Amino acid sequence: MALDLLSTVTDEPTRTAPRGPRWAGAVAGRLVRLVILLAAVAAASFALMSASPVDPVDAYVGGDIAAIGPEQRAQIAERWGLNDPPLERFGNWLANLVRGDLGQSATFNQPVADVIAGKFLTSLALMAVAWCFSGLIGFTLGLVAGVRRGRWADRVITWWAYTLASAPTFWVGLLLLYAFSVSLQWTPICCAVPVGTVASEVGLLDRLHHLLLPALTLSLVGIAPIALHTRQAVAVAMASDYVAFARAQGERTLGLVVHHVLRNAAGPALLLQFSSLGELFGGSVLAEQVFSYPGLGAATTAAALGQDVPLLLAIALFTTVFVYTGNQLGDLLHTWLNPRTRRLEAAR
Repeated sequence: MALDLLSTVTDEPTRTAPRGPRWAGAVAGRLVRLVILLAAVAAASFALMSASPVDPVDAYVGGDIAAIGPEQRAQIAERWGLNDPPLERFGNWLANLVRGDLGQSATFNQPVADVIAGKFLTSLALMAVAWCFSGLIGFTLGLVAGVRRGRWADRVITWWAYTLASAPTFWVGLLLLYAFSVSLQWTPICCAVPVGTVASEVGLLDRLHHLLLPALTLSLVGIAPIALHTRQAVAVAMASDYVAFARAQGERTLGLVVHHVLRNAAGPALLLQFSSLGELFGGSVLAEQVFSYPGLGAATTAAALGQDVPLLLAIALFTTVFVYTGNQLGDLLHTWLNPRTRRLEAAR
């Protein structure tokens, strides 16, 4: 009874404490960190682009460098503001960004906002399918390996995960391309839609057919870390005292996994899955190059090779917000699934 009274007294401030200001302060702190991160990414990206040995005018002209004279080069440089000092160009870009203007893309000759909107929608389907498949398959394999730790299933899954973890994305993509597109001819070789077809006239099945192999490439690469981390979390949970007590009471392995292990393993897996959005985007850049998939990753490569500073800076900022949001969502889900983390947050 004394313990119940102590628990009631201890829990009372937690129930009556105002939660609004605390959550508002936490959100404000995360937004401030995001703004600082965006400023650092923008400054670093602009500095790297300015130090690049590639001449922006030569990159803009392409293969017709010898066909233009000094006057045409001066006009091109004047049009894109390349004659201004780097700090002045960065200040002008930053001022336009505050007004909501991301600039004009020299590579695509379109507003940067339109380029990112169109390319991201193409990449979103690819990354979403790969993200879901890698999470589900990786978590399932890690669960099986952790429950069957030391047995043949664990050894096979662990060996396969380590092999995939050490394999570059472009290498996996080239192998799949050779196997399924060149040898078996089951999947298209390139592109997001059939060659010579207007995108608006392509049906859903054709889009999925072209999406299959790039998504499979990203999924296979993303399975390994989820499977290995889930295996470790499940193995630790299976060796815990509460699982041993439940096993002593006669509960079967399936009941142990469902009632005691699954929730403890899901938190770290979700945190890692949402934290892997940066690696997912980096892998999509390579996968889109291998399969000539016209998404945001291919636009990033074109912007870097063409010294398209406004487009590259906008992609860097957009990717930063994308990855940062994923990390925050993973942190929130991990806190919601883990009671100990919730108690620590409440104590803070």
